[in-house]
Amino acid sequence: MMNFPIAIYNRERPNRFLAAVSPILAVILTLALGGAIFAMVGKEPLYSLYVFCVEPLLTLRGWGELGVKMTPLILCALGLVVCYRANIWNIGAEGQLIIGALCGGYVALQASPDQSGLFMIWVILASIVGGALYASITAWLRDKCNVNEILVSLMLVYVAELLLSWAVQSPLRDPQGLGFPQSPMFETAATLPIMIPGTRMHWGGGLVVISLFLIWLIMSKMFIGFQVRVAGLAPKASSYAGFSNRAMIYFALLLSGALAGLAGVIEVCGPIGQLTPKISPGYGFAAIIVAFVARLKPVGTVPAAFVMALFYLGGELAQSRLGTPAALTGVFQGLLLFCIMVCDSMIFCRFRWVGFGNWKKEAA
Repeated sequence: MMNFPIAIYNRERPNRFLAAVSPILAVILTLALGGAIFAMVGKEPLYSLYVFCVEPLLTLRGWGELGVKMTPLILCALGLVVCYRANIWNIGAEGQLIIGALCGGYVALQASPDQSGLFMIWVILASIVGGALYASITAWLRDKCNVNEILVSLMLVYVAELLLSWAVQSPLRDPQGLGFPQSPMFETAATLPIMIPGTRMHWGGGLVVISLFLIWLIMSKMFIGFQVRVAGLAPKASSYAGFSNRAMIYFALLLSGALAGLAGVIEVCGPIGQLTPKISPGYGFAAIIVAFVARLKPVGTVPAAFVMALFYLGGELAQSRLGTPAALTGVFQGLLLFCIMVCDSMIFCRFRWVGFGNWKKEAA
């Protein structure tokens, strides 16, 4: 019987060098595998990778689009970082984003043409509350019924999508929209001003900076952040120390939902300007990859979101320039997640080629 030719051993201690360069190696490996995929579908690999990764960054407009896509990714990923550090597996940031956009969009539709720009505060607050309340459903079921938060949060995504579809086709439909399922355009007071002229980059980027600082402050400098880390690493020690695991569940999920809701309203009040049946290309799901590529560190979400946003832009450009399918973006995102898992495994394990027929299982 032929045995597996590669032996896997646990390292005595994690490899610090690999821990530092693992995300970079994962991106390089993703691009290499992506080039191979381009070759398999009959495209020139180097030129295809140039179109996919470099060409979107050659113009100011391209950088603006990159910022537009990074904004919701960072906000959703920041909330997921808190959840995952607390060992709470929120997979429903996409649904919380949609509900936040729906709540904020409903308030935005109440603005009048002569409304002050301060009205945007109410729109943002509505989105934050909406996203947090939607996440509280998962928290309550986890707390009271011990229901798996992965399944609940994921299923609630589809409920949120159906609620949005119903809203734009019935109560919030534009009566002058020629029957299209969309709301009226928001008034100027309920939209985010452009930050960089000549682009679509809006002042939602400022809210990202504030959120990034607050999450870093909570996780690194505040006692509640210490409780989150302890609850995630050692739940029994957390209980022994008197920390409330119930409080951690509600804190992490509501904070994550609030940030995802904020991401949703930034999207509809920024580049879209109205409610439509499809307001997100999957930012809430992509943010899961962003959080893990960022090593569950708030500051790390910025470069991780940059890579993920570049994949979105590159996929759109490759679709028009190279004729590739729209699913290419999802392929690159999946490759990145797979590669980061492989590279991270090398931090704790080492591999050795022992040849066919010679492999023996050894205790670590």
